[in-house]
Amino acid sequence: MVDQVESVESEPARCTYEEFGALFFRAAVTPERILGAVDGIAGEPIDFGPMGVGPGKIAQVTAKGQIGEATATELPGTPISYELVIPVDLDFTINLQVEKERFHASVEVPLIVTAHATTDLQIVVDVTPPNPDQLKLDLAADGLRAGLLGRIANVDGELRRFVAKYVARELEKPHIVATRNIDVGVSIDVAWAGMSPGRGIEDVANAG
Repeated sequence: MVDQVESVESEPARCTYEEFGALFFRAAVTPERILGAVDGIAGEPIDFGPMGVGPGKIAQVTAKGQIGEATATELPGTPISYELVIPVDLDFTINLQVEKERFHASVEVPLIVTAHATTDLQIVVDVTPPNPDQLKLDLAADGLRAGLLGRIANVDGELRRFVAKYVARELEKPHIVATRNIDVGVSIDVAWAGMSPGRGIEDVANAG
């Protein structure tokens, strides 16, 4: 008798279809899964230049670096959105023809990522392209002369524009875009197929 009471008390509460949808969507769109929508670019190298900067574009900049792993912070409100921060480390050189000056830059690229539901039972994750002015950049010059040169050549602004453009381009590569569309309908079919003796999971997946 005690076992029966405990069994009844442990049953989940019933809810409306609307409540179920909201609960399901929040359970599906976790920070870990949102990060999965951009993690494909983590570890990717950045290599650009030479690129003309400063007055007359006489100085030439070359840079090498790497994209790091993003972090996510949920934003309040609806639809479900996150602010992602993608770190980028760069070592670069300004070539003045007669001499070279070296710099290191730590860049943080902020992205707003929003999850949407569609009528054909898909979760679509939209990524707002980064704005160069929103990038956080910590520029370290190798010596006083390099620091003065960096300001004259507007290295800060050039790097912001390039990194923002580069990250936006990486996020639009087909294999990255593919991770931002989740077909919930197919997953439901596969789950039901696991309980159906007459139809295999592979059959359902192939049919979708």
